[in-house]
Amino acid sequence: MLAIAIGLLCGLALLGVNLPLEPAERRVPLWQDVIAAAVAAAAYGVFFSTPLRMLPWPVAVGALAHALRWFVIAELGFGPAGGAFVACLTVGLILTPVSNHWRMPLAAVGFASVVSMLPGAYLFRTASGLAQIAADTGAPTTLIRATLSDGVVAWRCS
Repeated sequence: MLAIAIGLLCGLALLGVNLPLEPAERRVPLWQDVIAAAVAAAAYGVFFSTPLRMLPWPVAVGALAHALRWFVIAELGFGPAGGAFVACLTVGLILTPVSNHWRMPLAAVGFASVVSMLPGAYLFRTASGLAQIAADTGAPTTLIRATLSDGVVAWRCS
């Protein structure tokens, strides 16, 4: 994550732009979000050479976990950390016996299932905000508040 953040900050600096303080307010339908989570799980699995026979497990369980996370947040009122906890607990409960039975490495299929829940956007906005604060001696309060908020959410969700 650190290497990605440094690369992102260098690219932003080269272009003379910053990440926005607030995320875009665009709502994505749940079904599209779940498909994106499944694609992320598949991409992670392929990137780390997960055998194709194992790939359906993290894809299916990752999509289910992502949908469960959003249900827990939207319908039960949990925050991002609580939603991620419930989803990751579910992944562990499903994949532990499956990985034992099929002799799959739990760490590989389990992490691929939850990779879409990493708080990357919060971390990147925190890093961008810290860079802006460091560059500006009179940083606005809104920048400081947004940076601290993103940092706390990222820390709680990781």
